[in-house]
Amino acid sequence: MGELKTKKTDKNVEEYLNSIDHERRRSEAFQLLEMFKRVTGEKPYIWGDSIIGFGEYYYEHERSSQKGDWFYCGFSPRKTKHSLYVLSDFDKKDQLLAKLGKHKTGVGCLYINKLADVDLEVLEKIIEADYVHTKKGLARKFNI
Repeated sequence: MGELKTKKTDKNVEEYLNSIDHERRRSEAFQLLEMFKRVTGEKPYIWGDSIIGFGEYYYEHERSSQKGDWFYCGFSPRKTKHSLYVLSDFDKKDQLLAKLGKHKTGVGCLYINKLADVDLEVLEKIIEADYVHTKKGLARKFNI
């Protein structure tokens, strides 16, 4: 069975964010950090080299051999855009994304070039909807 390569670390989140060279990207990363902390109430951890994840659960993919610990939601301040791990199949996802502003999506990821391009209230609703949906789904799956 394959283990996930991206794992939770004991690196300091604030130190990591302060190491970002680009001033706007660094400032926006701190803005996202505060938003995720407020919405989830979870302590942030760095996963792998550059993902800030909130919450934690054990993951075992039904159709593959991957398993391990993973975060409920999170983000990564990449060089050209922010990658937000917030696109589970929550209700009204498409409606919220339509109101968000300039963005792109991938499998499970929302990509934003700069926060000024999006409606931050809508972004907060997306984070909350994803977090709640993920936690509820896991609670049902594992009877917790």
